[in-house]
Amino acid sequence: MNRTPRLIGYALMAIAAALAVALRRGAIDSVGPFPVAAVALLIGMVGVMLVFTDLMVRGLYAQIGAAKRDEGED
Repeated sequence: MNRTPRLIGYALMAIAAALAVALRRGAIDSVGPFPVAAVALLIGMVGVMLVFTDLMVRGLYAQIGAAKRDEGED
């Protein structure tokens, strides 16, 4: 399996954190017509979804693999 979705999720979370820091320092007020806080929350949420989904799928595949190995031992 490929780790690309998880790495993209981490990158999106880092971008959200950078936007939050920029907002806190007063460097940026809005991204287009949207407030920075809303954009940071949206980007961070998508990143967290990608990371958690990747980890859950990997865990599911690990459980299926373990079950198949246990069936084969009987």
